[in-house]
Amino acid sequence: MAEGPSERRREPPPLLRKRIASGRGAMEQPNATGDGDVPLTVRFWCAVVLTGIAAGLVGVALMLVLFTVQGLAFGAGTPTSDVEAAVAAADPLHRVLPLLAAGVIAGVGWYVLRRATAGQASEVDDAIWRGDGTLSVARSTGTSVLSEIVVGLGASLGREAAPKLMGGVCGSILARPLGLSPAQRRLLVACGAGAGVAAVYNVPLAGALFTAEVLCGTVRLPVILPALASSATATLVGWIYLPTGPVYPDIPSYPFHLSEIGWALLAGPVIGLAAVGFVRLVAWVSHHRPRGRWELVAPLGAFAVLAALGLLWPQLYGNGQGMARDAFLGIGGLGLFAILMVLKPLVTTLCLGSGAAGGLLTPTLSTGAVLGGFLGSAWALLWPGAPVGAFAMMGAAAMLGAGMQAPLAALALVLELTHSGFEIMVPAAVVTLIATTVARRVDGYSIYSARLSEVPSPH
Repeated sequence: MAEGPSERRREPPPLLRKRIASGRGAMEQPNATGDGDVPLTVRFWCAVVLTGIAAGLVGVALMLVLFTVQGLAFGAGTPTSDVEAAVAAADPLHRVLPLLAAGVIAGVGWYVLRRATAGQASEVDDAIWRGDGTLSVARSTGTSVLSEIVVGLGASLGREAAPKLMGGVCGSILARPLGLSPAQRRLLVACGAGAGVAAVYNVPLAGALFTAEVLCGTVRLPVILPALASSATATLVGWIYLPTGPVYPDIPSYPFHLSEIGWALLAGPVIGLAAVGFVRLVAWVSHHRPRGRWELVAPLGAFAVLAALGLLWPQLYGNGQGMARDAFLGIGGLGLFAILMVLKPLVTTLCLGSGAAGGLLTPTLSTGAVLGGFLGSAWALLWPGAPVGAFAMMGAAAMLGAGMQAPLAALALVLELTHSGFEIMVPAAVVTLIATTVARRVDGYSIYSARLSEVPSPH
């Protein structure tokens, strides 16, 4: 019997035919595992619950590292601390020194770690999309701790990469003694990774959708049920230490305005193309990282550039949480939004390209927030009435949806991170739909698939 078309095959093919190193070709998507419906056995369900518990505990431990470092560097050592305000209040020397220290720690730390653990797997996406769900405990732990240290010291990277990785490690470890099949191991690792994200951001629904859309490439019951179970469990465990409220508190419930529909129709393609550019930039720096002894000094150089820019714009420090919060509140004008929407993705890719490991979720969200704020401020000159903060929230969802190629997870993230945005859900869905469709039609890589280092092979 003739084989059917590959689950990974793109129809129609993307407009950009020049593929990057992570793709199998112009017609292929990497985040479709091809596993079909994984058997949800009793042993598997036990593993799901245990993975959720472990991912929550590991997430708490990593956030303790992050906030301890932030406290030492900037005096912002609690989960509710305003890091941006602390950085802005610091004198120039105390603003620059932590980032220079991060450059030294990152350069030496990853240089030694990568050589001591050469050949060991520490990429969740690789383990799910190409491998059998096996991850190295030593390399993953070292990478995760180093990542939280440099983010705590001000590097422009996301904090979610470490809990995502270690949540996946929890699933990888638990799968071995339980005798799970390779397909079950891959799904368990994906559930653990999504649970890690859910725990540290208090987003159980978005964590489950992250597992399904981003890591498994499908939203169907045999995936979404264990994903929900692990993410909810991890979030509950995370409340041991982490806040039970939203990451962005006190965001107003913006009312719906008809002008937001018009804005969504016009802004969607712009944000989609911006996401393609950002993803391509992520891909380029990921595949042109320094080699040899340059690995020792490249992070110091990159973080020094960030420190210099941070003297003028402290919003660039860290993962961009403060920058997004200000945009969601409508704080900032056209000029500031324009500067930040250009500089934030540039300094983020500069940090990533230097060899540092970190997440891209919040940097992508914050870039979308200021891009939405910019486009919304310009639109308000033509059709006033809707608040700038509403445009920022919609822009964040659209940029995340296009950048992750996961519109449902993006919309859920903005809702759960702010506990707001329900009244503007229709225009938010429209702009996210258009941006994601444009990005997929033009290119289709995500901030995760673009970073894969080798041509994948089928399972």
